[in-house]
Amino acid sequence: MRVIAGSARSLRLKTLDGMDTRPTTDRIKETLFNIISPSIFDSIFLDLFSGSGGIGIEALSRGAKEAVFVENNPKAMACIKENLKFTRLASRAMTVTTDVMDALYRLEGDKIFDFIFMDPPYDRGLERKVLEYLSDSRLVYEDTVIIVEASRDTDFSYVDDLGLTVIREKVYKTNKHVFIEKAGKEEIC
Repeated sequence: MRVIAGSARSLRLKTLDGMDTRPTTDRIKETLFNIISPSIFDSIFLDLFSGSGGIGIEALSRGAKEAVFVENNPKAMACIKENLKFTRLASRAMTVTTDVMDALYRLEGDKIFDFIFMDPPYDRGLERKVLEYLSDSRLVYEDTVIIVEASRDTDFSYVDDLGLTVIREKVYKTNKHVFIEKAGKEEIC
């Protein structure tokens, strides 16, 4: 896994061995950032279920002002910190080693995010729990784009009931990215 573009372009990132994390492939990461890149510069980015930190690091490399990485696996967090140091992006990063829901509670009132990316373990309903929280959170404003990486079969039909709306969906071979904003928005990223 490598950084695709920006100040840390082409640098190889470390990942954890085994199946504890599921790094987003370079090709899928490139597609994701091609979609959001016009709005990434100077943004504040939240990377939930961070794994090895590849998505948040890509955001920082492409000009995000700040990124917050949330991961409850201490070995994965150590990997994120190594990758941040290696890419020289640590000064614009904040790491939180705890459960995602606990991190959201802690961040409430401190930050407002332009992008919230989450890549939870597939098919456990964790994305729904986070979206339910974010639907009424001060971490999100009308222009925040929430991006969920999920299995292809994950159902998002409930988001309208949360006051959110799916603005775009990019389907890949085995998974997808679902782009969500507060309801009533017309623009995509």
